[in-house]
Formats: sequence, structure tokens, C-alpha cells
Amino acid sequence: MRIVHLSLNNKNKLYIPVCACIGYFDGMHLGHQELIKETIKLAEEKNCNSALITFDKDPWEIIRGEKDIKHIITLRQRINYAVNHGIHNIIILDFDKEMSDLEPDQFIQFIRDRLDLRGLICGFDFHYGRKGKGNSDTLKKLDLDVIVVDAIMDEKGKISSTRISEAITEGDMINANKMLGYPFTIEGMVISGKHLGRGLGFPTANIKVDEEYLCPKKGVYIGFVIIDNIRYKAMINLGHNPTINYTKQLSLEVHVIDYKEDLYNQLLSVQFIQFLRDEIKFKNKDNLIMQLEQDLRDAKRILKAYE
Repeated sequence: MRIVHLSLNNKNKLYIPVCACIGYFDGMHLGHQELIKETIKLAEEKNCNSALITFDKDPWEIIRGEKDIKHIITLRQRINYAVNHGIHNIIILDFDKEMSDLEPDQFIQFIRDRLDLRGLICGFDFHYGRKGKGNSDTLKKLDLDVIVVDAIMDEKGKISSTRISEAITEGDMINANKMLGYPFTIEGMVISGKHLGRGLGFPTANIKVDEEYLCPKKGVYIGFVIIDNIRYKAMINLGHNPTINYTKQLSLEVHVIDYKEDLYNQLLSVQFIQFLRDEIKFKNKDNLIMQLEQDLRDAKRILKAYE
């Protein structure tokens, strides 16, 4: 696997022949996965490498001047998901104002000057070049094999990052995960906490969350945690701990079920499977413990279906 950064200010090139898909790929959802499948298929037909072309920064940050844009997944996750789905090369366009001002033909020429491009795959709604004037129709006019992938649909319409984002912010992880094709996952380092969960009989790992992540609805979730490539059942709390440890800043805490080892300074992948309940301020610690015990029973029961 290779990662190559391309910008107007560097001279980087990838000399091996590739077929590539292009897009921002926030979420790497079922629609994006279809682009990857077509890319790998075309690369095999042409006996060349597969590649994924993506952007850093988010184009809307440059074009519209939007700040603090939240995403379903980070760039690190986009790269990992692409590679895990069979992509050989990751091409990252270091997107800036100068690149955004390229006319559509200039943008494509820039790509072709830097890559030995044998085929290009995009979604039906892909736009490129200054003011988004380039689209799938203009790509089809190139002397290049271009495959345009139609929308991937479910019973409610087109699967999109927008619909998935709405589901996540509403706590509807079941539908979000259906559209993603995998569990919504937040990665983060375990940081030191106040050890109050241990005193309740439910020790938790406190996760430092990248501010780029789209924030799910506050509350208690059930899910899994990946530790050393092994998946463990978990109870997840996203909120402010109003009963015994109120924090003004939103915190993500995970109780890994039947796990006793130290997790400090480890990078964990927290998979959200289902929203369980809203965060509640209890009258006392005993009531909180009773609820946590019920949450644990619910988590074990529901997660049996995912074993």
C-alpha cells in the first residue's frame, strides 16, 4: 500500500499504472464501497493497480469557508477502510484555494500529469473544478475509461453521507449502520480519568475523541470495542455524567464487559451498535448502580445476536 500526497506546490508522481476512484468518501458507506468494487474490477481487467483519490481538507472548508466541519470518519479511517477493501494506492489531494480555482479541464489534467491513469470511477453526483462545473458527464467526454456508479438505494431512497449523519445525530445507529455497511466507529486514545466507574463496579475507559467526529446523540449505547484486533462487548456512555461526576465537556466512556486489563494509552475503536437510553441524573449512587446493572443485562442480551 502506498500513500501519495499531490498538491500544486509539490512535484510528487505515481508512475505505476492505476485505475482510480475519486471522491471525499465521508463514511465509506455502501455507495462508496460500490465505487471501490468497480475500481478493483477495472484494475484487474487492465492488469494494473487500484487507487483511491480523496481530499484533505474537506472541499467545503475551502470552497464555502465552512469551519469545524464534522465527519462520520476521519482521514485515517478512510485510508484504512479503502485498504481493507482491496485498494493498493491512496492518493491524497492537498486541497487548497489554488486547487479549487482550477477549471475542470485543468483539474483533470493535473491528475493525469501526476498519475499514469488508465481508468477513472466516480459517483453519479461527483463534481469537480471551479464552482463544481465539472461532473460525470464532462468526465465521459475524456479519452479515458470512465465508469459512473449510480446511486445505491434502500427503501427510503439514496444512501448518502447526509442521511447517515442525520441518523447518527438522532442516535439511530441501526439505520446508520445499515447504510454504512459496518458499525459507526469512533477511534481514540484511552486517557486517565477519576476512576469513579471502578467504585461503582463498572470501570470505564475514558476516550479522547478527535473534534472532527460527528457527535452522536447523547446517551447510553451498546456496542463493541476492538482491543488488539479482538472484539469485546461494551457499554458506551456519551454525555456529561450528571449523577456523580458532572463534566461540562462531553465525555466518551466505555465499560468493556468482562475485561480486566489496563487500557491506558491504547488506541481503541469503539463501535456503536444500538442506542439504549438517554443519560439520566439519578437521585443517588445506588439508583445509578441499579440502572447500570440493568444496562449490562440488556447489552449482553442484545449483543448475542452479533456474536
